[in-house]
Amino acid sequence: MNDWGDLADSFLKACAHRKILVATAESCTGGMIISLLTDIPGSSSMVDRGFVTYSNEAKTEMIGVSPETLEKHGAVSSETAHEMAAGALENSRAGITLAVTGIAGPDGGSAEKPVGLVWFGLALSGKPVITEKRIFENRGRDFIRRETVKHALGMGLRAMADQAAPVDP
Repeated sequence: MNDWGDLADSFLKACAHRKILVATAESCTGGMIISLLTDIPGSSSMVDRGFVTYSNEAKTEMIGVSPETLEKHGAVSSETAHEMAAGALENSRAGITLAVTGIAGPDGGSAEKPVGLVWFGLALSGKPVITEKRIFENRGRDFIRRETVKHALGMGLRAMADQAAPVDP
């Protein structure tokens, strides 16, 4: 397995250990996280669903992101990532959700929101939603998307490690 395959495997093992399902809400990765997770044999016992919410309409219709949030803060924002993670949790049977929204390029960047900017949201049942911002080096669309997948999985592992139960390697 490669480094992100190992990360995905560790993440699913942590979900299995805690007996929780995972769901994703993905924009800039277009389903890469859920695809990587479901590539792993036996993942059906830990994976509930993936929401590919590439458009603003999908974010609103599928997981309840507020049109006002999108209008005021934009699709690539802490507020949107927060609502994506919370909406995926609310609209699934998952105990943990990973959400990503960003600008993978090569177009779409600005001075305020450059190519490589990604906001992450994580919802763990019974805990407050957390968001994180990363600006990845603009080494191409594929690089940004792959780094986003790795960061999201790492964020999920860290969140579960912060809980009482240990993470199995």
